[in-house]
Amino acid sequence: MKLINIFKHTKLVLKHKWVVFKLCCKIGMPWRGLWHDWSKFSPTEFFESIKYYNGQHSPITICKADKGYSNSWLHHKGRNKHHPEYWIDYSLPEKTVIMPYKYAAEMICDKMAAGMVYLGDKWTQDWQISYYLKEREKSLIHPQVDKFMIAAFTEVSKKGIDKTLTKQNIKKLYEKYCIRMENLDEN
Repeated sequence: MKLINIFKHTKLVLKHKWVVFKLCCKIGMPWRGLWHDWSKFSPTEFFESIKYYNGQHSPITICKADKGYSNSWLHHKGRNKHHPEYWIDYSLPEKTVIMPYKYAAEMICDKMAAGMVYLGDKWTQDWQISYYLKEREKSLIHPQVDKFMIAAFTEVSKKGIDKTLTKQNIKKLYEKYCIRMENLDEN
């Protein structure tokens, strides 16, 4: 385990957390941004990420290619409710659950921040929607949450971050696409 990897990985995680925090502040959720991804500093996640850090790709992806799984990812998705994988229950008829608003909104900020941090100057407003449309093919996510994500990233592409990531707009998009099951009885 290289000492330099400790510093580079820590710097990358802190930069990601900082961008998520700023984006969460835009949508009126500074606490979600502040608490975002602290599990990355737990021994399970941190040491595996240091071991597989190469500065080019996610340590989780590299670990999965090497071992076939990642303890870091299993730990992370089980503790961070802003990941759609947290909301999968294979015993239900619909395997995925509608994420509560605060986690779905944090997920928007998380995915945007990941793109911004990893791509740097190469990140564009259009990149986020095109990346998400490819990523979602490999993921399980509730169809309504998926529509919310597509709508938010499409708006970022067309209107920009400042007009899209507002408390009122993100809440409006969530309410438009993520109808809660208990609300269906009222109509």
